[in-house]
Amino acid sequence: MASMMLRNFRVPPNSVSLEEARNRTFEFFKMACRSIPTIMDIYNLDDVVTHSQLRSIIASEIRKNSHVTDPKVMDMLLFKGIEELRNVIEHSKQRHHILGQYVLPVLDRENLLQDAGAKDRGMSDFLKNFYSSNYF
Repeated sequence: MASMMLRNFRVPPNSVSLEEARNRTFEFFKMACRSIPTIMDIYNLDDVVTHSQLRSIIASEIRKNSHVTDPKVMDMLLFKGIEELRNVIEHSKQRHHILGQYVLPVLDRENLLQDAGAKDRGMSDFLKNFYSSNYF
């Protein structure tokens, strides 16, 4: 079903205005969110990430380019996003590609924030001094 929606979703060559390009971006985000259950089933991601985490990962990928104001550039980025989503849905990528590109970097950032103080708990003073003095 998701690949059928994706086949019907086309990006016109040029957006007339910034508002039109933004609306197309929002439609792409909605379509990507609708395809999350399919992606979770195809790549068996239930044990690694939840639907809401995957939705926030998609939103953060779109927000990376929120500074872009040129409609032509927005159309190009939208085309690249549609192609990436099409590759994911059509299973052109393997599970480790999805995990390495999207899921694990976000989860690692969350774990780093939680475990920031736990890093030095088990080390002796000797090791702390050794590591701090012998790194170039």
